[in-house]
Amino acid sequence: MSWISKAELVAAVSKAGGVGILATGPLNAEETRAEIQKVKKLAPGKPFGIGATLLMPGAAENAKVALEEEVPLINVSLGKPDWIAEEAHKYGGKVLCTVTNAEHASKAIDNGADLLMVTGHEAAAHGGDVTSLVLVPSLANQFPDIPIVAAGGFADGRGLAAGLSLGADAVAFGTRFATTMESPLAQHTKNVIASLDSTEMKTIYNKNFDGIPARVLASPAAIEANRKRQAFPVVMWRAFKAAQSMGIPLWKVIPGLLTQYEKMYAVAQFGAATEAIMAATVDGELEKKGVQFVGQCQGLIHDIPYVDELVQRIVSEAKQISQDNAIKFGCHYDDSNKQSYGT
Repeated sequence: MSWISKAELVAAVSKAGGVGILATGPLNAEETRAEIQKVKKLAPGKPFGIGATLLMPGAAENAKVALEEEVPLINVSLGKPDWIAEEAHKYGGKVLCTVTNAEHASKAIDNGADLLMVTGHEAAAHGGDVTSLVLVPSLANQFPDIPIVAAGGFADGRGLAAGLSLGADAVAFGTRFATTMESPLAQHTKNVIASLDSTEMKTIYNKNFDGIPARVLASPAAIEANRKRQAFPVVMWRAFKAAQSMGIPLWKVIPGLLTQYEKMYAVAQFGAATEAIMAATVDGELEKKGVQFVGQCQGLIHDIPYVDELVQRIVSEAKQISQDNAIKFGCHYDDSNKQSYGT
């Protein structure tokens, strides 16, 4: 959600009754602080969070800013959350860890995670190998005492009802919120995602693009970018350029190449993808170089509503589906306490 989940979209989601999460990947510490303060101004008193992909250069510094600003929720991925959890818990903050399997979940809990973002294969960008339909109930069974946020494949009220039925306590809607009026995603890219031609089949999933298995929109540029793994010199050059454009000193990148070659190669490839992601997300260029992260749920998205309208529709649909299902199974649904009783 880099360049998409900015302060305006985060605030809109939180004001509508959700919990918006600020994407800090392309931001330095000063920019992160400014965006956090903007969210607080736009949605005073509302809960929100920030994302911290700890494997990436600059992410730890952004997380420290979030702790200083006492952000209610910090979403950690690709790294140990222990030090973040320790500081966040001092002011009542919570840590949400993105996981794709039980091993990741167990380690996250051991290192202080309060909630798990369980991300299935259907998700945009870096989902896991297992679909949400199986992964969510599996982890809900294995870790019954920790709240679960289901991510990957959810875009409407049916998805919300399904996620809760699978054992989740909340559901994340990344691609769906990216395709709203308040989202800063380029209008052309929004239009492509929301078009009737964009079905669930029109995505690509492999690790050739940014070094980590990722799902992207099957645009002409993305098809070409995913054909083969980039050569090391090309990746390094593009990564250095990306680091420079983001204000990250090269001395923070080079040592890792010498001591953790494979890991840093993946980081470098991830960084090298920045230009292509920006082209699609910011400029709406999908033909020659733009690559857009998108989930398979794009096949369920056919409009570009305001966030509040979307949230109300999702909740209304989920309630109606729950009532309809209760009737199908011969039960009476009591909306006052969200329970069903056999007739």
